[in-house]
Amino acid sequence: MRAIEIYRSSELTDLIVTDQALPSPAPHQVLIKVAAAGVNRPDLMQRKGLYPPPPGAPPVLGLEVAGTIAELGSQVKHLNIGDRVCALLTGGGYAEYSLASACCCLPIPQGFSFIQAAALPETFFTVWSNLFDRAKLQAGETLLVHGGTSGIGTTALQLGKAFGAQVIVTAGNEDKCQYCEKLGADLAIDYRQQDFVEAVMHQTDGKGVNVVLDIIGGDYLPRNLKCLAIDGRLQQIAIQNGGKSEINLASVLMKRLTIAGTTLRPRNDDFKAKIAQQLFAKVWPLLESGQIKPIIDSVFPLARAAQAHERMESSQHIGKIILEI
Repeated sequence: MRAIEIYRSSELTDLIVTDQALPSPAPHQVLIKVAAAGVNRPDLMQRKGLYPPPPGAPPVLGLEVAGTIAELGSQVKHLNIGDRVCALLTGGGYAEYSLASACCCLPIPQGFSFIQAAALPETFFTVWSNLFDRAKLQAGETLLVHGGTSGIGTTALQLGKAFGAQVIVTAGNEDKCQYCEKLGADLAIDYRQQDFVEAVMHQTDGKGVNVVLDIIGGDYLPRNLKCLAIDGRLQQIAIQNGGKSEINLASVLMKRLTIAGTTLRPRNDDFKAKIAQQLFAKVWPLLESGQIKPIIDSVFPLARAAQAHERMESSQHIGKIILEI
């Protein structure tokens, strides 16, 4: 099969197409004939050598795919060869065939293309587990999402609104802010032109937000804490600005704040299976009814995976970047 391999030399790092052996599923796995694969920031970090895959994960990039089941592991009873599925992976998505744990596969929503379905697993698993399982976002609360036009951002914005929250987002220019507002944001803040702390406090009449979902880290941490209301919760899911910061713990004590961080990739199948079940029950109906949708920025052929990474690194994209196999 064709698969993308990371090529490193003393002068450059590149993504190249190689021929690799077809993998065989373990008893709890399925083999998927991949039609489309999502591109995510962890892929970029792994390419740069900053995010090694967890033990047992394939070295090929790619954390989500959509396609048809080509082979079943011996213990898999609830799926069939030929089923159209999308799946969360620990790696291996940038290839013509990928292995997935059967419990991390979901049926493609009715009416969805493979490209649309490939945009679902990584962001929807991540957002659901962080906003609703961990941060316990409730209807009537206010949510602040950084990176509002990213795959995570557009997903969090739509899910927050669908479940009754007020949603504030930050984005990098006026066009992106306008897009977020059309998608349903109650306020979109151009962080290059405005102090997002001041804008948040003005929007909330000085009360602050109940939940912050942050992919930035670094110097955003103390500013996020200023944005939080009494009993507010910060969910840190990435650190694009770095992992170090300095905060005044007095504010954490006085406002009874909760700071939590998670990474999804190394979690075990039991944890991911529970998220999959919740998504199928509570989110898949919203996708099939059209109330929410994956936002697709661009689609690249597999052989142009390097260009897809360049598109993400430019930060000009809105929504998901997809590889078509």
